[in-house]
Amino acid sequence: MSNAQLDVLKHKYVAKGAVTATPQFADTALNAEIWDADGTRWIDFAGGIGVLNLGHRHPKIVAAVKAQLDKVMHTAAGVISYAPYVLLSQKLAELTPVRGPERKTLLVNSGAEAVENAIKIARAATGRSGVITFDGAFHGRTMMTLAMTGKVLPYKNDFGPMPGDIFRAPYPNPIHGISEEASLNAIRTLFKTDIAPHRTAAIVIEPVQGEGGFYIASPSFLTALRELCDEHGILLIADEVQSGFARTGKLFAMEHSGVEADIMTMAKSLANGMPLSAVVGTAALMDSSGPGSLGGTYSGNPLSCAAALAVIDVIREENILERSTQMGELLAARFASWQARFTHVDHSRNLGSMAAFELVDADGKPDPAATVAVCAKAKELGLILLSCGFYSNTIRVLVPLTVEPEVLEEGLTIIEKALESLA
Repeated sequence: MSNAQLDVLKHKYVAKGAVTATPQFADTALNAEIWDADGTRWIDFAGGIGVLNLGHRHPKIVAAVKAQLDKVMHTAAGVISYAPYVLLSQKLAELTPVRGPERKTLLVNSGAEAVENAIKIARAATGRSGVITFDGAFHGRTMMTLAMTGKVLPYKNDFGPMPGDIFRAPYPNPIHGISEEASLNAIRTLFKTDIAPHRTAAIVIEPVQGEGGFYIASPSFLTALRELCDEHGILLIADEVQSGFARTGKLFAMEHSGVEADIMTMAKSLANGMPLSAVVGTAALMDSSGPGSLGGTYSGNPLSCAAALAVIDVIREENILERSTQMGELLAARFASWQARFTHVDHSRNLGSMAAFELVDADGKPDPAATVAVCAKAKELGLILLSCGFYSNTIRVLVPLTVEPEVLEEGLTIIEKALESLA
């Protein structure tokens, strides 16, 4: 079927809230390229919103899923388990930089499920209910994780009252005038005005905000946050759903700071396109709730676990961490050149290859209209490009880390042409 025929069916049968950024329909894909139902080629700088760090259909991951498909497709881990679930749990417990020495793993399906289960575990472990998150945070689309998400439109507007005992502080952002001390003081103020520290179960932070704009929490801030949590017996939860699995040049962004969380959530590129997420934490915390209290029908599906085990192998075997660092250096240099050349490009930043820049108007203020225009022009030229941010003016790059150099250059040239069109 053609793009046009599929689009008619989509508008007739798919809920309007499940919006798609493009009217095209993917037919085949390989690494950082997609061919739609009409045979048109697209360069993919979205990577499934950070899901495809190892590219579309990496051959080793495809092979692992096919091999598992020939053995067990589904049993429900709560009924009878299987080796991939246990082996992946072991790998993640060994690799994840949370407090130890003993760590345990819970496998679920989506980033939102991982975050929601992390809150359940934190509440069970502490006997407290309060949760503190940050402005601009994105933690998911369930009711609990929507309450934790720090942006109303488009996520929360239509869904009525949110669950209680969720509180928010400003994320440190010197670009927009929020110092680290101001953010920490806001949490201390919350302790006086809204939720006492002895009632606070956890503080949840993205070490690099994803949908919030790729803003980076510094090692000094994460260290101070760790100390604040320890002072009051509060658990520190790191949400690495978008920043994990080599995107920042480390397996996890928290490794850049040396700070260990108590619990970490992960998803997206964990299984490189297969639905899977995980919660990893200190063993005593992870064991705080009773038998049967965690899990789900599809949680830790065998095919997804097989994919994730292959992902971990590929990251090691193909030097993906080094490639991510090198790509980050290339992107940083290119963004800096655009910032020098175009008056509407500002505030370029990156941690490894988790890279972004902002579009601003003549007064240096966020310019979401220009951001929409750049993404639209890029699409016109054959590039799938995403924006994000608290002010909807950030262009982010989530191209697969395995992208061929010539395809990466082709995509960057298209962004440059789109910026030229603004000028």
